Amino acid sequence: MEIEKVKCLIIGSGPAGYTAAIYASRAGLSPVLYQGLQPGGQLTITNDVENYPGYPEGVMGPEMMEDFRKQAERFGTDVRYGIATAVDFSSQPHKVTIDDQKVIEAHTVIISTGASAKWLGLDSESRLNGSGVSACAVCDGFFYRGQDVAIVGAGDTAAEEATYLANLCTKVYMIVRRDEMRASTIMQERVKKTKNIEILWNSVTDEILGDQTVEGVRVKNVVSGEMREIPVKGFFVAIGHKPNSDIFKEFLNLDENGYIRTIPGTSKTNIDGVFACGDVQDFTYRQAVTAAGTGCMAALDAERYLAANDLH
Repeated sequence: MEIEKVKCLIIGSGPAGYTAAIYASRAGLSPVLYQGLQPGGQLTITNDVENYPGYPEGVMGPEMMEDFRKQAERFGTDVRYGIATAVDFSSQPHKVTIDDQKVIEAHTVIISTGASAKWLGLDSESRLNGSGVSACAVCDGFFYRGQDVAIVGAGDTAAEEATYLANLCTKVYMIVRRDEMRASTIMQERVKKTKNIEILWNSVTDEILGDQTVEGVRVKNVVSGEMREIPVKGFFVAIGHKPNSDIFKEFLNLDENGYIRTIPGTSKTNIDGVFACGDVQDFTYRQAVTAAGTGCMAALDAERYLAANDLH
């Protein structure tokens, strides 16, 4: 295979990867960034972004990621198409295989591969994604203030997002597959005490209704078989996320859900010279602005590592 040597390799784009690239390139690290399977990350399937500082009128997700990319390139980042298919962090320099065809040998590696939302798998869910279907209530709930929405899920995240939506929306229908929730007791009680949340027990989503935008949801009771159509303007999926960390598990410490463990207050992993930022290591906040912040941390940590080891 072809071998290329670099100081700083960034795997994945999105707010974390591009911010790391901006800082790394300004520090003279000549970073190479591979965009990954979804260039720009999850924001590329988000329409309006209104909670990122610096965009007073809001911005379309893909446009925002294009701005990030251009800024990274302006300072000299080598942005490339390609997917990391294998890694070897057993020795320095670290080795990352791209598209099963090329090996990058890098003194520092910044991982910003993100996390992917888990979906129900409905055709209507895919078709209306970004047009009323969302996997982030904190990101998109504001657009449905004063309207009725539905959310599917039964864990802590679903409970938290349901109560968040209840503060904005007239009515929240919470679709729960079983006759009980998986959420912690305190979160369950919070949901049950919220007057404008209606829990639909023993229920699954049969179809999301609407041609161009979400207009309703058809729910099936798995006990009685009864179908019910509910008019809603927003449909939120809160059944979890999967961090894109599989190729790193042989070398990096992951938590029980597959998120990369970093040393608290840093982006450092258990391998010297390997850093993680964004949603691949953040199971709590999962916001563009927090991802960008950890991208900055990763670039600064990488710069300090190179300096401390005379690798500049």
